[in-house]
Amino acid sequence: MADYAPILHILSPLRHVSPFDVNMAVDAGYATILPYSGVTLDEVGDLTQDMMFSRHPDAAPRTGLFIGGKDASLALDMADKAKSVLFPPFEISVFVDPAGSFTTAAAMVAEVERKLRPTRPEGIKGARVQVYGATGVVGGIAGVIAAQAGAEVTLVSHRDIEAVATKARDFKRRFDVDLESASGRTDEEKRALIAEAEIVLACGRAGVEILSADVLASAGRLAVAADVNAVPPSGIAGIDAHADGKVLANGALGIGALTIGHLKYRVQHELLQRMRVATAALSFGFEDAFILARSIVA
Repeated sequence: MADYAPILHILSPLRHVSPFDVNMAVDAGYATILPYSGVTLDEVGDLTQDMMFSRHPDAAPRTGLFIGGKDASLALDMADKAKSVLFPPFEISVFVDPAGSFTTAAAMVAEVERKLRPTRPEGIKGARVQVYGATGVVGGIAGVIAAQAGAEVTLVSHRDIEAVATKARDFKRRFDVDLESASGRTDEEKRALIAEAEIVLACGRAGVEILSADVLASAGRLAVAADVNAVPPSGIAGIDAHADGKVLANGALGIGALTIGHLKYRVQHELLQRMRVATAALSFGFEDAFILARSIVA
């Protein structure tokens, strides 16, 4: 096995492969990284077979396929397509993490649980979780992870409610989780929603304030609020990027983007390293990322 160099193939349906993913792969020790952009779902099977059949079976585990992009459902379909053509002894390793969203969502929920642990040992189980910016790739998966951990999750849309309702139906089909949908287009709608929230996850676009101080004043039951936006202004008023348990005006604890990002980096780095030195084929998704994130903050 030591004679076979690790190779990482990065597939993306977008025009460009993410420089973030390339940098992460280099930092994880990969010397050979091949990017493929504009890849369609129909092309994944043939590309995967070219990766697996071109090397000795002993090298298969260290032949890595990383699936990016910015669409969680498409990335999951691509991963399923890749895995469908694998068979012994040519099984390669597969890691799906579109736009870093799976590892980011995993880190976000794990950091929330870390803050809850002193007062709520069961974590987010049974908690009312609201995900703002849920139309995006991070928000949807954060909602799935929270629901799988036992939370009552509502996906909140700043656009038409059907945008999150469609996502909720898709995730119900894929993961058998129940996700509620709600509209949060106006501050009035947000005030009514947040009055019932115990956990808030803000996953909106960079530089966009989703929850103002005025809206947060209605959050009488809020325990923890987390925001993945590192670009001013913050997605949640009062939570700067470095916040790590900052006490907000209503007593809730705030978690900022860099605190989440530090854990996200550790998770993605570790999973990439595991693939690079693997002696048996590995397969990583958001479930694996969450297990690792939880173990790091335990």
